[in-house]
Amino acid sequence: MPVRLPSFAAAIALVLLALAPLPAAAPRMSVDEIEAGMRGIGVTVFDGATREQFDVHVLGVLSNVLGPRRSLVVARLEGGPLARTGVIQGMSGSPVYIDDRLVGAVSYALGSFSREAIAGITPIEEMAATDATPLRAARRRFAPVPPLREVTRDTLVDVVARALPDIEPFARRPGDVRGNGLAPVDAGRLGALLRPIATPLVLSGFTPEIHDLWRAAFGAGGLAPTVGGLQGAAPDDADDGRSPAPGDPIGASLIRGDLALAGTGTVTLVEEGRVYAFGHPFYNLGRAQLPMTRAHVTTLLPSLAISSRLAAIGPVLGTFDQDRSTGIYGSLGSGPELIPVTLSISAADRRLNERFEFEIIDDPLFTPILTLTGVLNTFLSWTRDIAPSSAYEVEGTATLGGGLGRVGFRNMFSGPSAAFGAALSATTPLMSLLGNRFEPVEVERIDIDIRTYERPRTATLERVRIDADRILPGDAVPVRILARTLDGDSIERTIRVTVPRDARGALRLLVSDGATLARRETQAGRQPQQARSLAQLVRALNRGRQQDRLYVQLLASRPGAVVRGQARAGLPPSVLAVLDGDRAGGDVTRLREATLGEWEVPIGYVTSGARLLPLTVEAG
Repeated sequence: MPVRLPSFAAAIALVLLALAPLPAAAPRMSVDEIEAGMRGIGVTVFDGATREQFDVHVLGVLSNVLGPRRSLVVARLEGGPLARTGVIQGMSGSPVYIDDRLVGAVSYALGSFSREAIAGITPIEEMAATDATPLRAARRRFAPVPPLREVTRDTLVDVVARALPDIEPFARRPGDVRGNGLAPVDAGRLGALLRPIATPLVLSGFTPEIHDLWRAAFGAGGLAPTVGGLQGAAPDDADDGRSPAPGDPIGASLIRGDLALAGTGTVTLVEEGRVYAFGHPFYNLGRAQLPMTRAHVTTLLPSLAISSRLAAIGPVLGTFDQDRSTGIYGSLGSGPELIPVTLSISAADRRLNERFEFEIIDDPLFTPILTLTGVLNTFLSWTRDIAPSSAYEVEGTATLGGGLGRVGFRNMFSGPSAAFGAALSATTPLMSLLGNRFEPVEVERIDIDIRTYERPRTATLERVRIDADRILPGDAVPVRILARTLDGDSIERTIRVTVPRDARGALRLLVSDGATLARRETQAGRQPQQARSLAQLVRALNRGRQQDRLYVQLLASRPGAVVRGQARAGLPPSVLAVLDGDRAGGDVTRLREATLGEWEVPIGYVTSGARLLPLTVEAG
C-alpha cells in the first residue's frame, strides 16, 4: 500500500495547528479515500491548554458493523506521552488529519492493558451526517425499585446499572467485519476488541464512597470517575474568550454548583457555531441538554490498565443537544436550563445545619440519579460521626410544570442501611415521574430537607385495644395503640375509627406498618393498581406510605373491583358480572374484601408490627 507523506507546505500548516485555531470550514477526507499505510497527525492537549501533535499511522478501515455505512479507521498513535500511556481517556474526539484534511475523531481503543496505542477513528463524514439526522427524545425507564427495607449499596448499583446500557464493541460478531487493508482475521479480531474510549468524569465535592458507587454503576457504560478540580478552577488565563478549537479539551456538565460533575473529552470540529466532539456517545442519550463547558487539563495519570487525563471544568460555552453513537454535538452560545436543587441537613441532637445548592441536567435518566448522588453524598460527608444504626428523616418536594403542582415525599429510616434507603426514597418519585409511560414531565425544582438522629429510632407495635363495649353504625370507636422503642420507652396513641352508617355484622380492624400492609394487600387482591394517567400517578406518589407511622384499616368481606385504577367496593353481583367481561383488557381487577376506611397514626419512630382484631357492628 502506498505511504503518503505530507508535503512541506502541509507539514508547516499542521505544525501551526498546535498554535492557532483551524479554519471554520476544514476540508475533509472521505473514508473511501483512506488506505492502509497513510500517515497523518492528530491534535490534542496533554497538559494545560496547549494543543500538541501526535503521529497517526493508518492500519486499515473496518466497515458495515455498527450500522449501514458505519466505518472505523484503525490506526497506531505515536508521539508525546503515548508510548508510556497508550490511548488516554479524555482524548476522545482528538481530530486526525491526513494531507491537511480532516479524517475524523480518535474515539475507540483496545481497552485495558494494551501494549500499543491502537485507536479507532470515527469518520468526520459520519459525525456530520448523524448530527443532521432528526432525532426524537428517547423514553427511558428504570427497573422496579426493590422494597426500601432491603436497600444497600449493591441495591443502588443494581438499580442504576439496570437502567443504563453497557458499552459495546465496534463489532458484536467478528465474522461480520469487513476490512480494507486488514486481513479478515485481523479485521474481525480488532472489531470485537475495539470499544469506545471511556469518558473521564470529573467529580468535585464528592466523597470516596460516591466515586466508588459511580465507578461500579457506570463503569460498564464507559464513564470513568476521576478526581478533578472545582468548576471554574482552571487558571484565569485558560479562558481567553476565544471559541473552542479542534484539539481543545471540552466538558459536558451534569451537575454545577456546590457539587460538580462533568464528562470531559476533546473537540473534533467547530463549524458555523456547531461543535463536534468525542467521536462516540457520552451515554447515548439521544436528544440531550448538556451544558458545554471549557476544560483545562491538570495532569495525565499513566496506568498499565488505562491512562486518564484529569481536567478542571471551566465556564459554559453553549449546549450539547445531541448524544449519538458517533459523538456529541452542540451549539455555541448560552447553556441549557437546569433544574435547581436545594439540599438542607440538620441534626436533632447535635450542632449541624448546612444548606447546599446545585443544578442538575433535565433528563429522564440522569435527573433521578444525580439527585440520589447529591442526597447520598450529603449523608456520607456530613454524618460520618453518626453511628451506623442512626436514623434519617427525609422530606421534600418536586415542583412540576404543566399545572401538575408538586409531588411531596417524606419518610424515616433507621439502621445500618438507613442512608441508602433514605437517599433512594428521595429519588424514587422522580424515577416514577420521569420514566412514566404517559407523557414527558417537566421538573422545575427539587427541595429536600434531611434531619439526622444520632441514636436509632425504631419501635415495635406491642398492643392494640378497642375501647367499646358495643359498636353501632356511625360510631367513632376509640382504638388505643401501644408501641415500644428499642430503649424500652412506651408510645401510646388513641384514634377514633368511624364506622360507616351502612355497616353491619362482622368487620375486621387491621393496624399495621406500611411494608406489612403492602404485603397483605397483595395477598388479599387489594394491591395498589398501576396508575392509568399522569394525574393518577402524581396522586399516588403524594399518598406514599411512610415507615414512621402505623396504618389502621377497617375491612369488610365485600366483593368489589378496581376499575381503571379506582377502587369500587360493595358492588352487586350483576355489576361484577359485567365488569368480569372487561378483565381480559387489564382495566379491571376483582377484590375479595373492601376497605371501609383508612387512618394514619404518626409514631415518630420506624415502627414494625401488625395486629388484626375482629369486631361486630350491631344493628341500631
